[in-house]
Formats: sequence, C-alpha cells, structure tokens
Amino acid sequence: MERRIGVAPDRRDNACMSTSEKPGAGGLRRTLSLPWLVFYGVGVTIGAGIFALIGEVLALAGDQAPLAFLLAGLIAGVTGVSYAALIGRFPKAGGEAVFVNRGVGGAFARFAGYGVVATGTISSAVISISFAGYIREFVNLPEFFLVGLVICGLSAVAWYGVRESVVFAAGVTLIELGTLLVVIAFGAPLLTDLPEVARTLTPALNIAVLSGILSSSVLAFFAFIGFEDMINMCEETVAPERTVPRAIFWTLGITLFVYALLAVIAALAEGRDAIVASPAPMARVFEAVSGLSGKPVAAAASIAMVNGILVQIVMASRVLYGMGNEGLAPRWFSSVDPGRQTPARATVFVAAMVLLLALFFPLVQLASATSLVTLGVFALVNLALFRLGTREGAGNLHRRRWWGMAGVLLCLSIAGFQLLIGVTGGH
Repeated sequence: MERRIGVAPDRRDNACMSTSEKPGAGGLRRTLSLPWLVFYGVGVTIGAGIFALIGEVLALAGDQAPLAFLLAGLIAGVTGVSYAALIGRFPKAGGEAVFVNRGVGGAFARFAGYGVVATGTISSAVISISFAGYIREFVNLPEFFLVGLVICGLSAVAWYGVRESVVFAAGVTLIELGTLLVVIAFGAPLLTDLPEVARTLTPALNIAVLSGILSSSVLAFFAFIGFEDMINMCEETVAPERTVPRAIFWTLGITLFVYALLAVIAALAEGRDAIVASPAPMARVFEAVSGLSGKPVAAAASIAMVNGILVQIVMASRVLYGMGNEGLAPRWFSSVDPGRQTPARATVFVAAMVLLLALFFPLVQLASATSLVTLGVFALVNLALFRLGTREGAGNLHRRRWWGMAGVLLCLSIAGFQLLIGVTGGH
C-alpha cells in the first residue's frame, strides 16, 4: 500500500540517519567513503557524452561554446543543491522517487523513479550498441554477440559488489579523465591568450548568437547528466547525509572545470570544420592542438562507453531497489543477495531490459527524449524540496524552499525551449 510521508518528525527517517554507518538486516553493505563516491560521480558524469558532444556544441555555439557548458553546468548545479539538501534528510537508495514521494506524492514519485530507470536503461543500451560498433572495427564478431557479452559481463560486476563496481569504474574514470587532461595540457598554450579566452566567454548581443548558446546548452546538458546517480548509492555509503552532498559538489565542480577548459580549447583550436564534422570530435581536437594521431583519444572514448554502461546498470538497479522498499515498485526488487549484499534481482532485471532494448528496439528516437525526462525528474525533485520546505518541522529544508521553486522554473523553461526547438525544427 502506498504511503505518503511528510517532513514532520518521522521515526523511520530518524532511524535511517542514526544508523547511517550500519547495514540493516538484509540491507546493503556500507563501504563507500567520499573519495570513492567522488570517483563514481565523476566517472558517471564525465563519460562518453563529452567525447561525442563537443563537436555538436561547437557547431551550434561557435566561439561561445564555453558559455553553453557553463549554462548547462548552472542548470545541473541548481538542482544539485536541491539534491544535497534532500539527501541530508532522506539518505536512502531510490533518491528521486523517495524525495518526490515525500514531497509530492506516490503518482509523481513513480514517474520520477521509473523515469530515472528508463533513462539509465536506454542510455546503457545505446552505449552498448555504439561500443559493439567500435569493437567490430577490430574483431569480426556479430553485433548481438558483442552487445550480449558486454552487458552480461558488466552486469556480473554490478552484482558481485558495489565496491568492486566502483573500483572498476574508478579505474576507467582515471583513463577518461587522464585523456581529457592530456588534451587540456596540449591545448594549454591557447589558454595563455587571455583576450581570445575572454572572447569565448563574452556573448555577443545578438539574437542568433544567444539562441545558439541556449540551444547548445540544452545539448551540453547531456554531458552533465549522471551526477545525481550518486544519491542512489547512499545506502552503500558511510555517513551518507554528510558524504553524498559533499560528493555532489565535488563532482559538479570537477566536471564543470574540465568541460569549460576543453570548450575554450576547442573554440580556439584550428580546423573547426574538421572537429564539427568528425564522429570523434575530441580526437580531432587533440590532433589540432598536438599534431599527433587522435587514435589514443578515440580508444579512450570507447573505454568511456564501458564505464557508462556499468554505472548506469548500478544506478538503475539501486533505484528499483529503493522504490521496492518504498512500496513504489514491486517488493520483489527490494531483495538483496545474502552473500554479496547487492540488489541482485533488480540488477538482473535492469540487465535484461538493457539487452532487450539493445537487440530489438530502435533507440535513436528514444535516446533523444532522455534530456526531457531528466529535466522532468529534476523539476519534480525541486518541487519536492519546495513542498517539504513549507511544511511544519521542515528544519533546514525551510531555508531552501524558494531555491527549489527556482529550480522548478528553470528546468521547465529549458524543457519548454527544447520542445519548442523540436516542434519548429530550430527555426
């Protein structure tokens, strides 16, 4: 039976917080500290998106591409503050669904929870297909075999243990982030030309230019999606009410810093037409600033795809586990493997759905809706903060209630703009 619980003193919430460092009976194992969680957050946020999106953003925003990433970071950051405030009160897996259930109600909570699961599942399927296409350049094996192999293999890692999953993701994150830092290092001489750098950060007072920046910021927003996945690891994190908010801010800060530098370098690099036209734009940026082959960067992009699949499977399974505990999804999903202390049933279900989508469904159209669903979920989380902050006994949430409303308006405005662009074809 669905239960709607407010912010007034709640024994269940207090119990959760007071035992934040102990797994409950049949609960998940708490092994993640701040560094591991930041590794996870950076790994899930900085991934395949930036390697592919830099060219598209550059095509739309031109010299002002860095502003598109800064605006996208603002959109993510506003909701990041709301997530941090809410996780301090409700440190539970299934984050978005839990927040929205407490603040808005079960129907909207189910939309939020299943929306997060859907975006993670679709993203994993799309990335799996892209990964298989890349690998087929080297081995002559059927696509369905490669897709099944990578999904089953990474699902086994996700089932085996959260620490093992995060260690694996952290290793891949070092490769991803290291590759981007190499690009930044070779492009550093461009950053010493301060007048040119300032030009990339100064928007022209021109409707066409401003429209291009806004349009590309919606696209750049894809590259920030993922930081919110950390909240679904809170039942496997030590002292989540303190650790998770700090990890959110560290992740967004690192991500925004790296993206802004890369965008400035891309905007100032020679050969923009080649960068924009390439299916591997980051590799072309590296070639432009270094004079070396871009193949190592292209290889790192394929590794980023592996990381993207794993972290999305881990995230989606934890959302289903949390929703099962909340009564927002079948209790079947709340079952925990007694040996590994991971949500085994939820992991198997997510893996099966990813495999089904990857093998049998056209995903391009589905993937195009990911940002809209995410913005809708963000709007509901912000609304939950506002509603919870207006109730008696809201405590610290009371001070953040208008921040939540500002987040609602921002997310709906960006989503509305994207819908308008889709209807009008950008004209």
